[in-house]
Amino acid sequence: MNRRAFLRASTIGLGGLRFGSSVMASPATGIALPTKRARSTILFFLCGGASHIDMWDLKPDAPREYRGPFNPIRTSAPGVYISEHLPMTAKQGRHLAIVRSVTDFGLATGDHHAGYYYNLTGNVPDLTFRTEGNNRRPYPTDAPHMACVVGQRLPRHPRLPQVITLPYKPSRAPYTRPGQFAGRLGLEHDPFYLYGTHEEPLNFTAPSLTLSEDVGRARLAERKELLEAVNTARRMAETDPVIGNYTTQQQKAFELLANASTADAFDLRKEPRRVRERYGEHLNGMSLLMARRLAEAGVPFITVFWRVDGINSPLAKKCRSAGGWDTHGDNFNCLKEDLLPRFDRCYSALIEDLHERGLLDETLVVVTSEMGRKPKIGDPRSGGGKGAGRDHWTACQSVVLAGGGIRGGQTYGATDRFGEYPVEHAMGPESIAHTVYHAMGIDDLKATDATGRPFNLLEKSRPITGLF
Repeated sequence: MNRRAFLRASTIGLGGLRFGSSVMASPATGIALPTKRARSTILFFLCGGASHIDMWDLKPDAPREYRGPFNPIRTSAPGVYISEHLPMTAKQGRHLAIVRSVTDFGLATGDHHAGYYYNLTGNVPDLTFRTEGNNRRPYPTDAPHMACVVGQRLPRHPRLPQVITLPYKPSRAPYTRPGQFAGRLGLEHDPFYLYGTHEEPLNFTAPSLTLSEDVGRARLAERKELLEAVNTARRMAETDPVIGNYTTQQQKAFELLANASTADAFDLRKEPRRVRERYGEHLNGMSLLMARRLAEAGVPFITVFWRVDGINSPLAKKCRSAGGWDTHGDNFNCLKEDLLPRFDRCYSALIEDLHERGLLDETLVVVTSEMGRKPKIGDPRSGGGKGAGRDHWTACQSVVLAGGGIRGGQTYGATDRFGEYPVEHAMGPESIAHTVYHAMGIDDLKATDATGRPFNLLEKSRPITGLF
């Protein structure tokens, strides 16, 4: 009997029983902690700013210039409705908790850099985001990506990195998005990046996991000895802690290369074709399948950034964007014909796959973005109303959580009749980050930076315990 069949068989007869949930309160905060924490988190980040009003929070009774042409449909959860163009996701509605009232409270700048930073770290963008705009680089003093916090706090994985990000690092240097790194925690806690391409969606590579044909493991050992000698000399000459952190990253890379079994975790060809087809054999689909494999292997945190098609792609020209969710023009056709079908297939496959493998209860899945889209249709950058685009909108966005102790089949918070502003349970991205920490069993949010100075990971936030 294979594992999936056993899991199904072992639950027969339990469906009619109800189990009480016992919780214990943290002595530090008094907040009730789940007795069983999530083992892994998969964060699916829809790069560009996904439209909340066209996906998760439709307003069919609003004027047409707000609601657009899309209609809501029922999900498998009573009373929960989402876009008609997410039919496969609707079948997974019983697993989903849709938070509809996330807002920046006017604290962000409305651009992508600030949106990444706020939603990945849970920290309000500082003044430099206003003064530098899209020239704002990642700084060593930045707040850490929540993934890096989880990786630092949880026990070390015996073979794999604590934190893995794929299939790319947004965005091209020098305009790399802030918020996706360890920042004040130190370089040794930075994510390990796996890279993929649209042309070869089954092939994920990383410089530290790729050997050229003329470099065997024996020669690798020789190079390691040489590198260690160079690093020893460097440490004698320099005392900069960044050098020590970089050396730690090199050590991790060598350890991964030296372990032949590591490569199996990154080989999607070991998955049956029917599974790959269910996710969709495009880069974003294969990235989520990779994330499932890594969660199954026990990696604590996996971030999947939606890989945009690129600024010169047909989709970018069609949507007046970089080929992602930044739909400044032709919003509805871009969603209906391109973005939503791809998302619907791969995201619903991930939830379905985790559930069938008995992994959803111990894997938290979070879907977020850097912002929502403006409910009033018409973006000046694409010709106003005729261009049928939606501009940036940081006053409201939806975040979707599933698994990891989250009670599915619910919505949380509400927006006004136009979908512009929260009117119930308004919260900032810090509450989402705090909820992730809560699910992973991380209660102490005090940290020490690379220089030994104490700081708070989050300021003035609480987890959304009502979701659990």
